[in-house]
Amino acid sequence: MQRVLGYMRKAIQEFDLIQDGDRIAVGISGGKDSVALLVGLARLRRFIGIDYSLTAITLDPQFHGAPGDYSAIGKICEELEIPYVVKKTQIGEIVFDARQETNPCSLCARMRRGALHDAAKEAGCNKIALGHHYNDVIETFMMNLFNEGRLGCFSPKSYLSRKDLWMIRPLVFAPEKEIRRAVERTGLPVVKSKCPADGHTQRQVMKEFLAQKERESSGFQYRVFGALRRSGLDGWGFPDQTEPVKEVF
Repeated sequence: MQRVLGYMRKAIQEFDLIQDGDRIAVGISGGKDSVALLVGLARLRRFIGIDYSLTAITLDPQFHGAPGDYSAIGKICEELEIPYVVKKTQIGEIVFDARQETNPCSLCARMRRGALHDAAKEAGCNKIALGHHYNDVIETFMMNLFNEGRLGCFSPKSYLSRKDLWMIRPLVFAPEKEIRRAVERTGLPVVKSKCPADGHTQRQVMKEFLAQKERESSGFQYRVFGALRRSGLDGWGFPDQTEPVKEVF
């Protein structure tokens, strides 16, 4: 877990993600990334020199109309003395049953964002932390390029003006394999996704494409990430050129 904490600390300091007095809502899907993010932020509080508080929030999409079991996450939060909120939603029913979306990820993501923003405000938080990691950055950048014909990516830090919330992503320097290794070695609980589209998404296709390119040309993903940083797009520039990206929703 120490390596993941190092990546998180670097991102927090380089992108100025957290300040004294911040009340951070941590979005918890139950997957390895969000669980590692929660535990990482809890441990960093001990030595990073920034005074902030955490609230864990899970949006239960209730796929197939059945509530998810997040009791293992609740136990971790209890051990860490972090308040835990589980919000039951109808996202699963709306996306897969009522709407029967051919591209469910887009609508699901929009609905989850809105619900998480509301839940964070209800909890009295001024920031939301999400578990996007290093590989997510590269995949998103390449998906935007290949699928939409544009250069861009989500930002390490962005401001949601309509909700007066900051969105931060402290794991953006952490490779997925390091997160997986840390979760396994630490024995952290992971809630298996029940999403019907899990493993059959455009992101999965891109993940497999990038893995193939990496096998063909070692360092391919590192070079893509470096190009994004040197471009300065969407707040990804190096410290002397980075400015927060403001988004209006």
